[in-house]
Amino acid sequence: TTGIIMARENQSVVTEFIFQGLSSQPRTQTVLFTVFLVFYLFTIFGNIMIITVIRADCQLQAPMYFFLANLSFLDICYVSSNIPQMLVNLFTKKRTISFSGCAAQMYFSLAFGMTECVLLGVMAYDRYMAICHPLLYTTVMNRKVCIHMVMASWTSSLLSSMVINSLTLQLPFCGPDILNHYFCEVPAVLALACADTALMELVIFTFSILIVFIPFLLIITSYAHILFAVLKIQSAHVQSKAFSTCGSHLTVVTIFYGTAICMYMNPKSRPPQDRDKVVAVFYTIVAPMLNPLIYSLRNKDMKRALRRAMNRPKSLF
Repeated sequence: TTGIIMARENQSVVTEFIFQGLSSQPRTQTVLFTVFLVFYLFTIFGNIMIITVIRADCQLQAPMYFFLANLSFLDICYVSSNIPQMLVNLFTKKRTISFSGCAAQMYFSLAFGMTECVLLGVMAYDRYMAICHPLLYTTVMNRKVCIHMVMASWTSSLLSSMVINSLTLQLPFCGPDILNHYFCEVPAVLALACADTALMELVIFTFSILIVFIPFLLIITSYAHILFAVLKIQSAHVQSKAFSTCGSHLTVVTIFYGTAICMYMNPKSRPPQDRDKVVAVFYTIVAPMLNPLIYSLRNKDMKRALRRAMNRPKSLF
């Protein structure tokens, strides 16, 4: 990939991109800087807290919380791939990024986003096994299997992002160099290519099916089975407990997938619109920020673990 980047910088006029950002108004930029700085700090602190509590509490060692800790780590990586650059642009009023810097940001943000899609699918399958096949759950979802699932989520996404980015960077970029976005995202960069992008659009759509839509179908199928299984239970208390363990995950899925599908399952032949930037804010910034809040407020086990942790703060360190 490095060789491709150097080759493109030597062959094309464009050696850096200029972010159009979310706003060109100085007063609005100041407000945006403050808001997104708070979002970023809250995301980092909240997800570190979840990871720390899960590691410290012996009652949160089930596969569900192993996956949640990995999701929290992933969210830290995800927001760190785009928010710091955006904050620098808003604070310094310098909106440029080098071609190689843009390529790196494009690779990591796409890889982390894809990993989140797959990991959310894995978490839905975990809930399906726990509720629909409780007798087999501990056997099927053992520690080794959980580790392999997480590794598969990361590996498939990192490789998929490498393919998409390698093909994107082989396109000629001879101008314009104004990126209608607040970070380097593949559809926005693709719109600046000085060549027919029909093949790349097909590649992106294909990988969107594999990495975004198939896990989404797994989530829908898993929760359909869960719904039917729970409705057969006579006890209202057991039904409530089963639904409460799934509520947090469904909320996260709705926020993340609802916006990501709008972006990556649509045709990309048109230029990026301001609406696309707003949609991207939800799955790159808002969803990772809300995850700690959703899982701590809607999950009774997490709330109890947080209370235990606050009663003995030394156990966290």
